Amino acid sequence: MRIPVSWLSEHLPLPEDTTPEDLAEALVRIGHEVEGVHRPGPVTGSLVVGLVVEIEELTEFKKPIRYCRVEVDEDRIQNIICGARNFAEGDLVVVALPGTVLPGGFEIAARKTYGKVSEGMICSVKELGLGDDHAGILVLPSGTASPGDDAKGLLGLDDAVLELSITPDRGYALSVRGLGRDLACAYDLPIHDPVGMAEVPAAEGPSWPVEVRDEEGCRRFVARRVTGVDSTAPTPWWMRRRLMLAGIRSISLPVDVTNYVMLETGQPLHAFDASKLKGGLVVRRAEPGEKLTTLDGAVRELFPEDMIICDETGPVSLAGVMGGETTEVGEQSSDILLEAANWEPGAIALTARRHKLPSEASRRFERQVDPAVCAAALERAAKLLDTHGDGHIHPGRTDVGNPVLPSPVTMRIDLPDRIAGVRYARGVTARRLGQIGCGVEVTTSDEGVTMVTATPPPWRPDLVQPADLVEEVLRLEGYHTIPSTLPPAPPGRGLTEAQRRRRSASRALAEHGYAEVLPFPFVADGTWDAFGLDAEDTRRRTTSVLNPLEADHSQLATTLLPGMLDTVRRNISRGHRDLALFHIGQVVLPKAQPVPMPEVDAGSRPSDEDLALLDAALPAQPVHVAVALAGNREQPGWWGAGREASWADAVQAARVVAHAYGVELEAVASDLAPWHPGRCAELRVGGFPVGHAGELHPQVVENLGLPKRTCAMELDLDLLPVAERRPAPAISPYPPVLLDVALVLDAGVPVGEVELALRQGGGALLEDVRLFDVYTGEQLGEGKRSLAYALRLRAADRTLTVEEATAARDAAVALAAERLGASLRG
Repeated sequence: MRIPVSWLSEHLPLPEDTTPEDLAEALVRIGHEVEGVHRPGPVTGSLVVGLVVEIEELTEFKKPIRYCRVEVDEDRIQNIICGARNFAEGDLVVVALPGTVLPGGFEIAARKTYGKVSEGMICSVKELGLGDDHAGILVLPSGTASPGDDAKGLLGLDDAVLELSITPDRGYALSVRGLGRDLACAYDLPIHDPVGMAEVPAAEGPSWPVEVRDEEGCRRFVARRVTGVDSTAPTPWWMRRRLMLAGIRSISLPVDVTNYVMLETGQPLHAFDASKLKGGLVVRRAEPGEKLTTLDGAVRELFPEDMIICDETGPVSLAGVMGGETTEVGEQSSDILLEAANWEPGAIALTARRHKLPSEASRRFERQVDPAVCAAALERAAKLLDTHGDGHIHPGRTDVGNPVLPSPVTMRIDLPDRIAGVRYARGVTARRLGQIGCGVEVTTSDEGVTMVTATPPPWRPDLVQPADLVEEVLRLEGYHTIPSTLPPAPPGRGLTEAQRRRRSASRALAEHGYAEVLPFPFVADGTWDAFGLDAEDTRRRTTSVLNPLEADHSQLATTLLPGMLDTVRRNISRGHRDLALFHIGQVVLPKAQPVPMPEVDAGSRPSDEDLALLDAALPAQPVHVAVALAGNREQPGWWGAGREASWADAVQAARVVAHAYGVELEAVASDLAPWHPGRCAELRVGGFPVGHAGELHPQVVENLGLPKRTCAMELDLDLLPVAERRPAPAISPYPPVLLDVALVLDAGVPVGEVELALRQGGGALLEDVRLFDVYTGEQLGEGKRSLAYALRLRAADRTLTVEEATAARDAAVALAAERLGASLRG
């Protein structure tokens, strides 16, 4: 929101030395977010008002060019070339004479162009630094000034504009009235309420017949008729200037008046061409199949939840969002029906989002508008049309509806002191609540406690509980007055078990070349189909979010893989081909038979029984670690060719995590979507499954648009035991004995089972087993393969003899032969 400082200052008796920066600081101090203080760019030199005396059209060029004679003083005419066509002879314009420097360092000089000498420039709003409108020349209303007058003061080039980001709970601040009231509190000053400028006379009968059929959606509807309006009359310059500085383009007098009053009071208005209305107005919800052509020319199919305004012909306005084209006010409109209503915020917010049609009106209505200001704002607009458009205000006024007003809130008068830890001066609470417009009553309870009952004003529907009143007192007193004291950290506790668990896994993966990512934590319904999960797969049983960040991603993840693979796809699309990513996070696993969530009284601490019931109703939320690999695991270079990531790397990533925990993983062949059936390992600890790793199924890779042979791993960290005391490694000072064995087995025998048999058979002397070659060939026979292992044997207390090493090797081979049918390759 952009508001000129001069407009705010008009309603506050600020000290003369108050700067725009002071106002910005005061607004920040009382809880508003000021995005910037904008000043029109400096203009040096002669910037004057000019009268267009004569226009000569130069038609011999590719685009239309105008050679203008402009009077810039009583006896001085300047010849100026201009390409804009939105002005005519007799118009007042702003002229930068040679030697003038406009915002951005643009210096004006006399120069020859299009065969003529141009002695200056006729300026647009953008060239003057007053706004972004560059559609045409700034044309001043007739009578605003005389030729030769200084334009700098007229344009308000010394004025500043405050740009604010208004939070959703402070809709009242989207107006000069609301911001002025808050500044009055900050400076402890009285405010001249703009609404008070419009004396609301008693109604002398209805202005236009109106029927409200949905009183929940429309809480109040006020209408006022003004006839004989000259819609072509120029908008007064002071109004145009304020709208321009606020970022709103001037359109016509009726439209400008409604926009001006909206900025001033916070109440959006709409102007109907009453001559185009057929019969009375009806306010209701849309019916199936109804359509409306809005002011932007779009034909919109209405939803049954949309609030609309209708006449006998059907919908004429999308309530609270945008008017209809059929009743638009144009240059010929002289019979104007002004409307000010108060709409249910949720209905307007949904309508604006469904139709993708945000507007200044909907922005205010969805943050709640003061229902008591409707008639006053309408009266203000009617008088402006009467004054500047020669209109005639009809004596009647339609006012229907029963607006909902805030209810009184009672609290201890010292509650702000107790919450902030500050002893405020006596009477601060009552005074601050009175400043924001509350009706305040101080009483004493039967227990002798001083209580304050505040009845919020109609423009503050957000004040519904004691905490809201406390916040108002604290922000107006200044958050900076609240002491900031950090609690002392208790010594000796250190990291929790969960923190140590997570950090050790993260550190281990990072040391092995994996980069940590934070993927989106929600998944879409279609994800499980893309993964190829069966209908009965427990991972499909998810928890839905009522108000998701993205409508099509509304489920809490039961696995980390969807987010990880989406991150892979996003990185690939941005040119990163070789990826090794990991993430540690919670998943949500709903129970097969959910326990109903109990209702717990929020007024006191829950009992142990209540906490147990709450805990039982929550789904399990274990911590998982996931890894995703794509492209090269080892980069190519002068040292040789690279190596693509494979299922073995995914399994090894799980072993890296397990090693950090001090446990050994067993990898067993498995078949679980979304992994490839022949390249998937189930990861076990002590025979219990704790995760899976391997290469993704080709169909899943295609469904998700991933690189070929993408691999992934997911491990449940909560299922991994953590060794409380890890023994220091013992390093033998004696030399190892290195032996190789080549075993012939059935091709379907898993490598992991062979390694396990060798380790168990070799006993304590077998220090390490490493597979270094896999061979298949005709001489081995069909369905056979040879696995070659390097064995490292060593004793901790002596040098092994050849006989001891050979016996250990033979024992390892013998157990592999017994379990798996292995035989030594000849």
